[in-house]
Amino acid sequence: MKDVSPNQFPHRLREIADPPKKLYVQGTLPPEDHKWLSVVGSRKYTNYGKEACEKLILGLAGYPVVIVSGLALGIDALAHRAALDAKLPCVAVPGSGLDPKVLYPSTNRRLADDILKAGGALLSEFEPDFRATAWGFLQRNRIMAGLSDAVLVIEAEQRSGSLVTSKFATEYNRDVLTVPGSIFSSTSTGPHMLIKLGATPITSSTDLLEALGFKPNEKVARDYSDCTPEEKKVIALLAEPLSRDDLIDALGIPTNQANALLSFMELKGLIKESAGEIHLL
Repeated sequence: MKDVSPNQFPHRLREIADPPKKLYVQGTLPPEDHKWLSVVGSRKYTNYGKEACEKLILGLAGYPVVIVSGLALGIDALAHRAALDAKLPCVAVPGSGLDPKVLYPSTNRRLADDILKAGGALLSEFEPDFRATAWGFLQRNRIMAGLSDAVLVIEAEQRSGSLVTSKFATEYNRDVLTVPGSIFSSTSTGPHMLIKLGATPITSSTDLLEALGFKPNEKVARDYSDCTPEEKKVIALLAEPLSRDDLIDALGIPTNQANALLSFMELKGLIKESAGEIHLL
């Protein structure tokens, strides 16, 4: 663990009106020329919120995007896990110090270790032995907003701390993005309020990439080295789009196995089926 002085802060954090006086960092901070996206949301998420979080982040795989979240239970932890699955750089900003004895919540200490093992970072303005408090989370939220180019809210009730993060984002001239939800769910109250206030609704990974400044058809060099041999075979076959039937024939494996493989690759954001053909992303 090392402490970082203000002149060494990530440049976005130096821009805010109330930057911290010091930061403690464990691990390696990702490149500053990447797009940094804070993902926040309800601790009591729904299945819809879980699926939206995972699918949106997996759709960013291969792009120069950093996922920032607060290591909290719920959407925060899901966002970190999805980022790790997508091989995206990850930064966790807990509401406590970074000493393992006080790291909060204790149930996510293994997640914190996984972030570090993957080359990501833990970051806090609190002393290493600082135990989490209610006011500490509010301070932490401004750090998350300050670090990022945009804040994405996935499910939040009307008095959720996630809305505090979005408020900081607005004050810091960051983009506020949110996922629309069911009108019958209390966890949709926050996102729908944000949309009324001008937040950008996000309904797909394409929406998210566009909001982060990537062109819709922009081709970004992707690293497929971590793909399985079966996935690499699909990637090789999709030098040009193919129909599902033609692709399954070319794979030469049972249809049920092929469909399961293709579904998982689409979830990971590697391929997409549209207009009757499967395309490599």
